[in-house]
Amino acid sequence: MDAFYASVEQRDRPELRGRPVAVGGESRRGVVSAASYEARRYGIHSAMPSFEAKRLCPDLVFLRGDMVRYSRESRRIFEIFREFSPVVEGLSLDEAFLDLSGCERLLGRPAAVGERLRARVRQETGLAVSVGIAPVKLVAKIASAAAKPDGLLEVPPQRVREFLDPLPVRCIWGIGSVAERRLADAGFLSAGDLARAEDSLLEKLFGERGIKLARLARGEDLREIEAHREAVSYSEENTFDEDISDRGLLEATILTHAESVARRLRRDGLRGRTLVLKWREARRRSQGPRGYPLHTRQTTLFEATNDGGEIAREVRRLLVQAHLSAAVRLIGVGVTGLEDADAGQLPLFGRAEGSERRDRLNSALDEIAARFGSGAVARASQGSAERAGLSLQIKRGEPPHSNG
Repeated sequence: MDAFYASVEQRDRPELRGRPVAVGGESRRGVVSAASYEARRYGIHSAMPSFEAKRLCPDLVFLRGDMVRYSRESRRIFEIFREFSPVVEGLSLDEAFLDLSGCERLLGRPAAVGERLRARVRQETGLAVSVGIAPVKLVAKIASAAAKPDGLLEVPPQRVREFLDPLPVRCIWGIGSVAERRLADAGFLSAGDLARAEDSLLEKLFGERGIKLARLARGEDLREIEAHREAVSYSEENTFDEDISDRGLLEATILTHAESVARRLRRDGLRGRTLVLKWREARRRSQGPRGYPLHTRQTTLFEATNDGGEIAREVRRLLVQAHLSAAVRLIGVGVTGLEDADAGQLPLFGRAEGSERRDRLNSALDEIAARFGSGAVARASQGSAERAGLSLQIKRGEPPHSNG
């Protein structure tokens, strides 16, 4: 989708059409989640600090956004996608892979299918979608970005190398800013440079990873489209508006995140055995997006859980063990080691006292959340967990009307 959140706002509010619009967090550490194409002319883009976006464009219309509405539109769009292919892999609320393999006789040539899909989305939602078509996932994704705004680009098999070669190495999956600098230092500036390199040289410089990146640069992407990927973890996090060193506020925020993760686990019928604490230091140690050090601690339970109170209690212990000596700007809670909630091994000495009461309480809380939204009820000791921006991530276990 093209500038998804901003486009929804411009569609629903005619007075915003043709004006620079950004959606995201408005706090001092807020970030832009989506920017209209009018805003992009000023250099505004997603993940940019909100204050910087406002500096670049004083006339910018900045909106906090409405995740309920965006999630609803995402579901409508994915329903349309499934009319064109039974195999749809959602990457985020506004992006997906569709597998058209073997459908040519039934649906026609891929480019014609893509144009019909674009027209159908426009007809049903009033929103623009850009389509990239290619024999492999990597190239299709790059082509969809090149087709924006509101376009279609097909890269046939015989033109994959021609398409990839002039692109910067950063376009290859798995190459971030650090890897880009390392590759540039070694003389690899374009995908073509990487694609033509000898495997022996790449292995010497970057190990096995260098060989894999070169294969991607040649368009050799063997990954299949996965319509039903299993979740491996559930997590919640937030960036504070101000640096936080108050232990009580950190513990209260941990409880808020723990309850959210637990509710999502229960909704999906899962429990988790490994609990993770994540925090980012407030003091910058280096330049760039990774300048604030990120730390994690984890613990593994004897029995898997989906109870927010238990998750919070164990993660708070991790916080104590971390012996934080400085303020933090971000804190998060994660659960992994997932298993079916009904398939776990029965405890040797029976269930712990009070566990049935907690189950009844959790069921009641889940019913309230399902009916009135996740923010309808909270424990008195929960803290504030305002996000820096709105995420496009597909959150498993979120109820349809949740505003996350």
